[in-house]
Amino acid sequence: MKVTREQAAARRERIVDVASELFRAHGFDGVAIAEIMKSAGVTHGGFYGHFDSKEQLVAEACMRANARNRWDRWLDGPIERRLERIVRGYLTERHRNDPGHGCLIAAVASDVVRQPPPVRHAFTNGLKSKLDLLLCLMPGRSAAARKEKALATMAGLVGALILSRAVDDPQLSTEILSAASNEFAKSANV
Repeated sequence: MKVTREQAAARRERIVDVASELFRAHGFDGVAIAEIMKSAGVTHGGFYGHFDSKEQLVAEACMRANARNRWDRWLDGPIERRLERIVRGYLTERHRNDPGHGCLIAAVASDVVRQPPPVRHAFTNGLKSKLDLLLCLMPGRSAAARKEKALATMAGLVGALILSRAVDDPQLSTEILSAASNEFAKSANV
């Protein structure tokens, strides 16, 4: 049966969505093309009808994850509380427990180092967009001071989430999230 352009485009979108989720949940090397295609409800043989390579799919999946996992949902309310809302919204048990639907940066940062330039570029663009948002919300007297705070806050948020996922002690995991959330929220209100 012949597939329309619209159907082909919808399938491609579904493949990218599924890949984005699976890569965040299992890492780039932890997911095979066959698994992605099966989860998307498409035959494995159809992969090359949509993509030139796994690298292309990984880069597009990174872009999709960055586009869908935006922080602007925490930007309503008083401007002076927005940074605190980002911190408290990011460092949650729910986010820790669901990497497949969470932040790409925390999910694949250690994997992306070994990826080809297009994947690293997509990852970097996502990081930069989050840093730009943080920069707009940072207190500080100079642009350089605000940028330094934004970089440190981003590194702290991602690091805390990664550590909370890595430890095998549930209480310690929760304490990491709580301590980092309290510290970064406190510095947001300085």
